[in-house]
Amino acid sequence: MEVFLSRLREGESRGDCLKRLLDTLQEDLSMFGEGSFVGIKMTIGDEGSRGYISPDLVRIVVDRLRRQGARPFVFDTNVIYKGRRQNAVDHLSLAYRKGFTPDNIGCPYIIADGVFGTDSVSIPVDFKNLKEIKVPSLVRILDDLIVLSHITGHLMSGFAGSIKNVAMGMASRAGKQIQHSSIKPQINADNCTLCECCMEMCPVSAISSTGESAFIKQDICIGCGECISACKFDAVNINWQEDAEVFAERMAEYACGILSRIKRRLFFNFAFDVTEECDCISGDDPRIVEDLGILASKDPLSLDVASYDMLKGDGDVFSRSGKIHSHTHLFQYAEGIGLGRRDYRIIEV
Repeated sequence: MEVFLSRLREGESRGDCLKRLLDTLQEDLSMFGEGSFVGIKMTIGDEGSRGYISPDLVRIVVDRLRRQGARPFVFDTNVIYKGRRQNAVDHLSLAYRKGFTPDNIGCPYIIADGVFGTDSVSIPVDFKNLKEIKVPSLVRILDDLIVLSHITGHLMSGFAGSIKNVAMGMASRAGKQIQHSSIKPQINADNCTLCECCMEMCPVSAISSTGESAFIKQDICIGCGECISACKFDAVNINWQEDAEVFAERMAEYACGILSRIKRRLFFNFAFDVTEECDCISGDDPRIVEDLGILASKDPLSLDVASYDMLKGDGDVFSRSGKIHSHTHLFQYAEGIGLGRRDYRIIEV
């Protein structure tokens, strides 16, 4: 499958890098025609995140679509972890503070699953792990989709790009919980300092104190992984070899189920400010690789595999010290269920 790459040239702005790519993709962009409601899926990250795709880059895409008569809107969904994006009121307030106002980006910014994340419908699928997916009602009727993804590492999948942006980002809160539910962390009491950071971060209050260490109630835990990111003492453990692969499979199944309903779609991976953690928790973390540029394709799997191959380096910067390797399983499984193809051909523009 063709994957287009616009490298960031020395002295070039990110905006010019994107415009060059859009010029090359004009024939593909023309499928979003007069009157077409084009959903632009992206995320702004949480409060402290600095690596998200900037409003000026989003505006370039929006303006291109509007010039050809399309009616674009940017959208995201609420999250299951604690932060400023658990409800649409705080989520939109954060988006506006980060510059994603209609005046700045040239179109509305919408929270697709409603004020409290309760706009959720079930769509039947037929996969190994899932027989239905839960998504905002928008997904059931959306025909035209552009996905703008900021490439990062990820605590559970190892690599985050277009597939994760669709699977998690276009699921309702209930759908996000289902994808995470195989991840059940436990506390290593020998390492626990009872700092209580994990207790504060847990969105369902599944963590309590035994007096000597924290304890995770497995029947309450939803597997969101917030305790893992909160712990600075390596006291939260997961059976990565087993659970992370189930997580990867469910994510692929969600992405495949969602995209099977959408007629016209195009995917962009922004390889700028790539951090070890995703935008939900990365803050102002340093880059783990040099900026590459922007990649695009009609195939989200080819795009993610190409992005990963070009950025991983000799030591595979996405593997978190060898702890996680589920992106390999994700790519293999995604191809097996028909999400896309792992083979690709790079076309530099």
